[in-house]
Amino acid sequence: MSPDFTAATGSSVGGPQAADLLSWYDRHRRVLPWRALPGEAPDPYRVWLSEVMLQQTTIAAVKPYFLRFLERFPSVEALAAAPEESVMSAWAGLGYYSRARNLQACAKAVAEAGAFPDTLDGLRKLPGIGAYTAGAIAAIAFDKQEAAVDGNVERVVTRLFAIETPIPAARPEIRRLTQSLVPAHRPGDFAQSLMDLGSTICTPKRPACALCPWMAPCEARTLGLQETFPRKIKKTKGVERYGAAFVAIRSGDEAVLLRTRPPEGLLGAMAEPPTSAWESGYDVAQALLDAPLDARWKRLPGVVRHVFTHFPLGLTVFVARVGLATKAPAGMRFTPRRDLEEEPLPGVMKKVLAHAFDPKPEAVKRGRPKAMRAVQDTPLFAEVEAPPPEPRPSFHPVPKPVPRAVAKPPIEDGEGFFSEPEESPPPVALRKRGRPKTRPR
Repeated sequence: MSPDFTAATGSSVGGPQAADLLSWYDRHRRVLPWRALPGEAPDPYRVWLSEVMLQQTTIAAVKPYFLRFLERFPSVEALAAAPEESVMSAWAGLGYYSRARNLQACAKAVAEAGAFPDTLDGLRKLPGIGAYTAGAIAAIAFDKQEAAVDGNVERVVTRLFAIETPIPAARPEIRRLTQSLVPAHRPGDFAQSLMDLGSTICTPKRPACALCPWMAPCEARTLGLQETFPRKIKKTKGVERYGAAFVAIRSGDEAVLLRTRPPEGLLGAMAEPPTSAWESGYDVAQALLDAPLDARWKRLPGVVRHVFTHFPLGLTVFVARVGLATKAPAGMRFTPRRDLEEEPLPGVMKKVLAHAFDPKPEAVKRGRPKAMRAVQDTPLFAEVEAPPPEPRPSFHPVPKPVPRAVAKPPIEDGEGFFSEPEESPPPVALRKRGRPKTRPR
C-alpha cells in the first residue's frame, strides 16, 4: 500500500483501514429518507434535522416523524417562521422536548444568517448543537474531515482498540482514536459507514464479527471479549415518583381540560391534563387537594407508568364529567377530543388520556403480593361498605374418620417375627410381601 493512499485513508498499515470500511459501505449502505443517494449532494437541513431527531431515539421511531416534520416544515426558513405550538405538536412523541425548543431556536439563527455554517466551530455556536451533532453535520453535509462519535461509534471503537476505561471517562480517548481514522477522502461517507457498522454488524449483543470488514484488526475480537465492550459504570436507578392526573371531560363536545407546562424544565412547553406535583412520597389519598376544579372525581383502576431518563413515574388518574357551561380555570383550556391530535401532548400524557377514555387495570406482575396490585375502581366519594360475607364452600365437607383403637403389643415368636396376641382378633389388612417391620416393645 502506497504512503499516499495510507495518508488519504487516515489509517496506518496493519490497523483498521478506512478504505476497507468504505468498500463495505458501498455494498451495504442503508437507504434512509435523510441520506443522500450516491452522486447526490447532501442537504444540510435534512442532515441537521435527522441528527437532532436521532439523539436518544432509534431510526425506526424517527422515520415517520422525520417525513411528517419535513412535509410540515420543508425548509429551515419554514421551521423558523412556524408558531412554537405547531413545532411542539409535530415533535410530540419523540421525547426529550428541549430538543424541539432548541431546534426552532437554531432554525431562527440559521435563517437569519442565510445558511448553515460549514465549519465545526461555526456549527458548535448554534443552539442545541453539541460535539457529536456538529461533527456529523460538518462531515456528512460539508465533507469536512471531522469525527462524529455517537453510541454506535463508541461501541465499534472500544472494541477495535479494546479500551478498558469505562464510559463516560473513555470518551476523550474514543474521540481521539475516531478522529485518527477519518480519511481526507469521503469523510461524510466514512461517518455514515461507521454508524451503519455499529447499527447492523457491531451490535451490543451477538455481533456478526464474521461479516465485519474490520474483523482482523479488532483487538476485542482477537481476545474473544467483543461482547464485553464498551466497559460501562452501572447506572443507579432513580427513585420512583408518584402523582395524580385529573382528566375533566366536558359533556356535549367531549372536550378535555388541558394546560401548558412551563417553558423550562421537564416536558417544557408541552400540553397536559392538570397534574399534581410528582414526588416520591406523594399521598394519593389526599389527591383531591390538587384537583383543578370542584367536580365528582372518580379514581380509575391501575396506575399509568412512564420511565424518564432519571426516574420512573406512576400517575393515578382521576376522571370527572363536567357541564357544557363549565369554564376553564385560569391558565387552562378545554380542547375538543377531535382536536387533541393538534395539541403537543408528550407520550406520558397520551397514556393518561388513553387510560381516562378506556380504563384498564394495571397488569399484575408475578411474584408481587396482592396488596400491590391494581387500585380498585371505586368512586372517590362512595361510602365505605361493609365487607361481603364469606362465600359458602361449593363442596360438601367430609366428617373426620373415627380413630382406630390401639392394638395390644405384638408377641415375639423367638425367631425375630412378631404376631398379634391370640386373644386379639387379627385385623383385616392387605397382605404385604417381604418381612414385616418390627417395633421394639
